[in-house]
Amino acid sequence: MYETIIYSIKNGAAWITLNRPDTLNAFISQMNHEITHAIKNASLSEDVRAIVITGAGRGFCSGQNLSEVDESMDHGEVLRKQYAPMMKQIYQCEKPIIAAVNGVAAGAGFSLALACDFRLLSDRASFLNAFVHIGLIPDSGNSYFLTRLVGEAKALEISVLGEKIPADQALSLGLATKVYPADHFETEVQQFVDRIAAMPTKAVGLIKRTMKAARNLSFTDYLEEEAQGQRIAGLSRDHREGVQAFIEKRKPIFIGK
Repeated sequence: MYETIIYSIKNGAAWITLNRPDTLNAFISQMNHEITHAIKNASLSEDVRAIVITGAGRGFCSGQNLSEVDESMDHGEVLRKQYAPMMKQIYQCEKPIIAAVNGVAAGAGFSLALACDFRLLSDRASFLNAFVHIGLIPDSGNSYFLTRLVGEAKALEISVLGEKIPADQALSLGLATKVYPADHFETEVQQFVDRIAAMPTKAVGLIKRTMKAARNLSFTDYLEEEAQGQRIAGLSRDHREGVQAFIEKRKPIFIGK
């Protein structure tokens, strides 16, 4: 079905592996479209309770394949047609999305990782806002997410200086959720994914929804959004299970409904 990515479902999680390892998984238009399609499929599937994006080989994603770039290209149209649909699909997804960053994430590859809810890094991984090195601005939602994660001043520094951010620095800046030794990376990522996939998926989605609402609403309007979200969560099967498990002093078994 896909040619530039590998899509599989395991233990309640959809795994999307960027599969162009000879280019450090650089984006081509087909890959953008396939990721968009895969995220949509995972979002709609009742079998999926978490989504993982990772890269084949030694890199996560090196950004746009520059061999596709020429002087006649309208970069704005490329963003509108290739990248915006992919980033919107990720942003709108209410299931938790985990970036398993196994190697370099540069340019739009960095943007892809920033758009995810969690970023798990190998200690050999790194981030690079590489746009400035080819005379471009950060794109694919980069500044939108980066400023929210590290603040405007640090985001400007990262974007203008364009310096490599190793995994340990990414962790201290709040760009990484966890950093794991490369030799144990796959095992640690799987354990983290299993933990997220076993959570009350509806509640997690509602947490994501209300946090996004908090960015733009007045406090009064946010409280109403919060109340609506809590009403939905309170009617879920997982809420009933959580309460019952608490009463019975046992670990709850959530099913994502």
